[in-house]
Amino acid sequence: MTKLDRFEREILGAYEKGVLVSARPTKAQLAAFREAARAIFVKNKRVNIRLSAADLMDLQARAYEEGVPYQTLIASVLHKYVSGRLRETKSRLTTHSTRMRAKSARAGWRDR
Repeated sequence: MTKLDRFEREILGAYEKGVLVSARPTKAQLAAFREAARAIFVKNKRVNIRLSAADLMDLQARAYEEGVPYQTLIASVLHKYVSGRLRETKSRLTTHSTRMRAKSARAGWRDR
């Protein structure tokens, strides 16, 4: 067993003493959760987009790593972005055009 920190030891101690109890939602709460899930995950619109072959291959590879279909991954990323849970960061932002400029610079080309 790995070494536990103070917080983990407190939780384990409370569990062993029987202090921790399951927080079971009421029937009304469960119904509200189900309704919220239905409202959020309804997929009733179709969108067609054009992607570069490289971006699509990267998306498919990432989806494979995550164990989900690539269209599900795309929908999830878009949902996280519009709900404010996914944000761009300057340090990690690399666009296709940025990669292409870097590649062409290495090859001795430049944008005109």
